Amino acid sequence: MDILQKIVRDKHKEIELKKSLIPTSQLESSVLFKKATASLSAKLRNSATGIIAEHKRRSPSKSVINNTLNVADVAIGYKNAGVCGMSVLTDGKYFGGSLDDLLLARAVSDLPILRKEFIIDEYQIVEAKAYGADVILLIAAVLDPKEIKALSLLSKSLNLEVLLEVHNEEELKKSIMPSLDMLGVNNRNLKTFEVDLNTSKSLAGLIPDDFVKVSESGISNTESIKALRPYGYQGFLIGENFMKTDDPGAHATDFIKKLEL
Repeated sequence: MDILQKIVRDKHKEIELKKSLIPTSQLESSVLFKKATASLSAKLRNSATGIIAEHKRRSPSKSVINNTLNVADVAIGYKNAGVCGMSVLTDGKYFGGSLDDLLLARAVSDLPILRKEFIIDEYQIVEAKAYGADVILLIAAVLDPKEIKALSLLSKSLNLEVLLEVHNEEELKKSIMPSLDMLGVNNRNLKTFEVDLNTSKSLAGLIPDDFVKVSESGISNTESIKALRPYGYQGFLIGENFMKTDDPGAHATDFIKKLEL
């Protein structure tokens, strides 16, 4: 069983437990459920940099990245740096995140916030809205086209934008549909964890221009972004490169200044 299968197996158990503790109706009655959402896709289309900065404590491929930082401080730092949006990992077992991280980031920032999670159930989308997310992630590697359609349509009905993540041509071709806002290409092979920016380059031409193109993983310098822009990418998800420092916000500020030169 590969890591993705293990995560999804555990996620099913986690969701069943959550459903038994907090009904959907309780989530829908939260204050944040009624909050207007911000558009990440619009910010990316109108940005000169396109940076989506991530809060991530650890990952299966790198173990601990940074366990010491306060998510609110990171969120404020990213906002001051001028990023387009923030991605918040909410998976606990494998990434050390939580829904509380989402709440804390939302409390201090008006940036569009992406809930980075392994979403396999409609419950998680209602949950994302209730905890202040503006965008949800769907991963084509763990969903079939019917599931992608149902989950993305529910998201749109709640005014949440959808970033769909793919890793190869097969996933991309099965997944393209009008209920998506952004298509993200993950440069990391989830089976080997190897990173190759050529994945983004090779898939770029297959993504219709209706969608904002986002490149994810392995973007560690401004040269990578400059190399991907001619392929139509407007969004660049960066996590580890900022989070492995003592001050992700300051690092993001320097990164963006170099990018704008």
